[in-house]
Amino acid sequence: MDVDEAFRVVGEFGPFQKRAVFVLSLTQVYMACQSMLMVLVGFTPQYRVEQQEAVPSDQLALSPRVVFAEDVDSIVTEWLLVRQQAYKVGLAGSLFFAGLLVGNVVFGPLSDRIGRRPVYLTGLFFEVLFGYMTAFAPSYEVFALSRLLVGLMNGGIGLVCFVLVQEYVGRSYWAMTGTLTSMCFAVGIALFGALGYLVQPWRSLATTANSSGVLFFLLSVTLPESPRWLYCRGEAERAEEVLRRMALGNGNGKAGSSLKLHRIVVANAATSNSPTRKGAGLTQLVVHPILRRRTMVLMYVWYACSLVYYGLTLGAGDSTGSRYVNVAMYGLVELPAYPLCIYFINKHWAGRRKSMSSFLCLAGSACLCTMFIPNSTAVTSLALLGKLLVSAAFNIAYVYTAELYPTAIRNAGLGLCSMACRVGGILAPFVPSMRALHSSMPFTVFCLGGLSAGCLGLLLPETLNSPAPETLEELGSPAHSRMLESKPLLYDGENRKFAHK
Repeated sequence: MDVDEAFRVVGEFGPFQKRAVFVLSLTQVYMACQSMLMVLVGFTPQYRVEQQEAVPSDQLALSPRVVFAEDVDSIVTEWLLVRQQAYKVGLAGSLFFAGLLVGNVVFGPLSDRIGRRPVYLTGLFFEVLFGYMTAFAPSYEVFALSRLLVGLMNGGIGLVCFVLVQEYVGRSYWAMTGTLTSMCFAVGIALFGALGYLVQPWRSLATTANSSGVLFFLLSVTLPESPRWLYCRGEAERAEEVLRRMALGNGNGKAGSSLKLHRIVVANAATSNSPTRKGAGLTQLVVHPILRRRTMVLMYVWYACSLVYYGLTLGAGDSTGSRYVNVAMYGLVELPAYPLCIYFINKHWAGRRKSMSSFLCLAGSACLCTMFIPNSTAVTSLALLGKLLVSAAFNIAYVYTAELYPTAIRNAGLGLCSMACRVGGILAPFVPSMRALHSSMPFTVFCLGGLSAGCLGLLLPETLNSPAPETLEELGSPAHSRMLESKPLLYDGENRKFAHK
C-alpha cells in the first residue's frame, strides 16, 4: 500500500494526530508573540525635548534632555530612540522580516534534504535562545541583531511547522489543519495583547513571551518524523515504524501490525533536486509568457497582502485607545475571515479570483474611508475591518496561487511569491511611522496597495472546479486556456468528464 492507503488504515486524524497538531498549533501562538513583540516593546510615548540647566562653562553645547509624557518602559525610553534615532524602531522590525525571508529560502530546502523534525526542533531551539538574547540585550545593536536571528528561525520553522501539520494527517484533513494553524497565529496575537497589559516592562514582557517557547520545545521533542517525507526518501521501513506508532496512538494496533508500504525508488532524487533543475524551473517563470504574466501579478498581490496585513497589525500600538486592547482586537478580528473566505471561494458566482480581488478592494476602501472620518473610534473600527478583509484575501492567495501553477513548477512559483510577501513585511514596520508626515499617510499607502492589487488580481484566470495543469505543455495548450477563460467547470460523474455549467 502507499502512504495515503496507510493513513486510512491507521486513522487519518486520530488521537495521535490530534495531539501532534495541537502541539504544532501551540507553537504558532509562540511565533505570533515573537512577530508582534516590536508593537509593544517599541512603543513611542509622547515626549518633549528640553535643554538642561546650567552646565560647566567649558562645555561647548548644552545637552538636550528627553521628557516622556507617560511612564512607559520600552526600548524607545531606555535607549532614547527619538528624533534622529527614531528610525531604529522600524529598522528592528524590518530586520525581523528580513530574517523571515531568509528563513523561508534556507529552511525549506534544508527540511527536504535532512528531514522535517530535526530542522523544526533545531530552529525552535535557536529561536528560544535568540529570544532570550532579545530580552537581555545590553544595547540597541545587540537587540537589532537578535531580532534578525529570531526572524530567521521564525520564518524557517513556520514553513516546516505548516508542512508537518499537513503531513501528519490524511489528505482529506489538509484544508482543516492548514486553516487551524492560521487561526492559532491570530489567537496568539490576541493573547500577546493581554500578556502585554499584565507584564509591561519590556524586558520582562520579552522574557515571559519567549519562555513559552521552552515548554513548546519540550512538547515537540516527542513528535515523530513525517512518514510522507520518509516514504518519498525511500525509507519505507522507518515510515512504517512511524505509522505503526500512529496506529497504536489511535487505538488501531492490530491494523498497524499489518502495514507494509510499497518500496519506492528514488534514484532520480538527486537529479530532481539539483541546482540545474531548480534553476530551470525559475527560468520558466520568466521565459514562459503565461507564467511570466501570472507570476508578476501574483508577486504584487502577495506583496500588497503582506504590506497591508502587517502594516495594520504593527500599527495597532499607535492607534487611539489602549494599545493592548488594540493588539488583541487586531488578532481576534482575523478569526471570522477564515470561514468567510472558505464560503466564498467555493461558490461559482464568486470563485477564487473575484473573492480575492473583492476582499483586497474592500480592504483598501476601508482604509480610504478612515481619511474622511474624524471620529477616532470609527477610524479604529474601519482599520479592524480592513484587517479582517485583507486576512481573508491573504488566505485565498495561498490556495489560488497553488492552483494557478502547474505541478511541475508549483514550488518555484510559491517560492517567488513568498519572497515578494516578505518584502512587503520588511517595509510594513515603516508605514505607521509615516504619521509624522501626515496622520492619513499610513492608511493612504494601505488603500493604494489594496485597491491596486485587487484590480490586478482580476487579470488572473479563474480556477474553481477546473482541473489544475500538470505540465507546462498543458498550461500553454489552447484548450486549457479557453477552459480557464470561460465559465467554471463542473465534473460530470456520469460521463466522467468536466463540463461547463
